[in-house]
Amino acid sequence: MVLLSGLSTGLVSGGVSGLKSMPVSSFAFDEGTKADNAFSRSIVDDEQIAAWEKHPDVATASPMGASIMNAETDQGLQIDLSLFGIEPDSFLAPELSAGSALGAPGGIIISETLRGESLELGSVITLDQVGTELEVIGFTDGQATFGHVDVAYLPLGTWQLIAAGEAPAGSAPTAEQLAALDFEYASGVAIEAVDGSPLAKADADALAAGDSAAGTTSVTLEQSFNASPGYQAETLTLSMIQWFLYAIGALVVGAFFTVWTIQRGHELAVLRAMGASESLVPRSTRPESFSWTSQPPPWTARGVRTSSNCSPSSATRSRSRASW
Repeated sequence: MVLLSGLSTGLVSGGVSGLKSMPVSSFAFDEGTKADNAFSRSIVDDEQIAAWEKHPDVATASPMGASIMNAETDQGLQIDLSLFGIEPDSFLAPELSAGSALGAPGGIIISETLRGESLELGSVITLDQVGTELEVIGFTDGQATFGHVDVAYLPLGTWQLIAAGEAPAGSAPTAEQLAALDFEYASGVAIEAVDGSPLAKADADALAAGDSAAGTTSVTLEQSFNASPGYQAETLTLSMIQWFLYAIGALVVGAFFTVWTIQRGHELAVLRAMGASESLVPRSTRPESFSWTSQPPPWTARGVRTSSNCSPSSATRSRSRASW
């Protein structure tokens, strides 16, 4: 069970550590979006983001884009990346273990777990299909993954350029290209609630009020984990395995004590024959059960000490000698 619990924790960290590290109280997706894979299905616009910003319990509401893409490093290593498009100066900016914060359109910050795999500060990766080149300018402080794929943070404008199909092939995006882009959409709204507010406590009425005004479907940070590909199926499978292990453990323990009772049948019969009450027999043998040993207890009925090789014949002989 301990090993399985550790495996469960590792799978959770490997699936949603990028989301867990965010200082977010909830996410809002487009109205009617299904919870599973919501980040890839949802599209929100500036009006919906502005509506959440006006919510009295919201400290900050920031757009966020999310997508998974294949890429190749300048050393020829093929990698998968979960692209998280964020506003560089927003509360979503990750903590760094090395490098600098987001700023230039062509800069990305990558999960620390990819560091050293042909990726260092200054490495250039090329996104498959679009051919856009991005430079590694920093590494996150610890693991950051989404759907078991390492996260790469990039400016929201760059993510929108890629999502709109306007990203340049063979080069990095420029500030001019971002300024000329007419694409004001994101995957969802990341919400930071005011401390102590009903929204910070995941109050259903507070979330519903925000959804009604913005035309969205909101979930708490923990609920958003189900939007990670495969997360719900993995956790459900591991939970079923844990319950099966509990059931199997109970059967094993039950079988052990059943065999133990059968093996001690003659000795228990001797105790009853010597006058031990029905309640004294289980009380005298309970310490032995808990110690998982076959040695008899040091006391029995009428203060007589018995041994594991005691038999009816030897008990009879003892009584005979006592009568003489």
